[in-house]
Amino acid sequence: MNKNNLHTLYFLVLTASFLSGCYKLQKDYDYKPQEIDPHYNMTVKQFILQKGTGAANNDTSLKWMQKAIEYAGIDMAEYEKPGRTYILLHTDAIRRLTSGKVSGGFFFDYPVIVKDGSGNPIKSILNPALDSTRAAFEWTEYSKETVKNLLLYFIIEGEYGFNNLPITNTAVKTLLPPGTVVDPKDSKLASVVTKTTPNPDPSQIAAVTFTTGAGTGFDPEGKMNLRIGNNDASPIIMNDRSWDRTAGFYFTNGQAHVFTSTSSSAPTSGIHPFRYSY
Repeated sequence: MNKNNLHTLYFLVLTASFLSGCYKLQKDYDYKPQEIDPHYNMTVKQFILQKGTGAANNDTSLKWMQKAIEYAGIDMAEYEKPGRTYILLHTDAIRRLTSGKVSGGFFFDYPVIVKDGSGNPIKSILNPALDSTRAAFEWTEYSKETVKNLLLYFIIEGEYGFNNLPITNTAVKTLLPPGTVVDPKDSKLASVVTKTTPNPDPSQIAAVTFTTGAGTGFDPEGKMNLRIGNNDASPIIMNDRSWDRTAGFYFTNGQAHVFTSTSSSAPTSGIHPFRYSY
């Protein structure tokens, strides 16, 4: 047998051995597909408490949302009322930490105004026309009114989810009263310019515009845009800026979707209580 034939024989033997090994692995693998049931036999209130400050399994992913509810003085019974859609705020949607510092989330995107001992805003050294700001570390650094209105914005009248949302924006009504504005001395959220119509430039639909004057911060009509992303991920997209973290939960009193501030594929991150800004 010449050298080439010998090499060919070795190759065939090794290939047969490899294929038989792969076949055995696939044959013995007992795969049992399962679907995760999105239905929960509990209210949204119970779910928040289950993953809140007193979570028994160390899953405190909704701890900072619970803290916001308690600080704002909102009755938890609001999260038991039927016929609603609840936007649940994951910890990262509120404050994401890097080396002990706030590096993302609402506390980072909309920092608080730095004030002197008398409660007056301190102007920026770099631009005296602007107030100095810094990332918040606790909800108590915002006014109770701002936190309450933020939470009301994330409670939607009616049930919306994968079963009925189209791939185009649907404007839904929230519990936030129309015309609600943020106190200019509260946070940078007060400097956001908000509109009731989309930006004429489609490429700027998700832009956030700040002003040195008085903005409003919240959606002028107290509405939110929701749609299903027309891509492989098929996320629920809020206000053209944020993709859900996990969505499509059915509770005994309505639907809920969890949002966060970190997403490698989302057009932007964070939670923004308005539809349009330009």
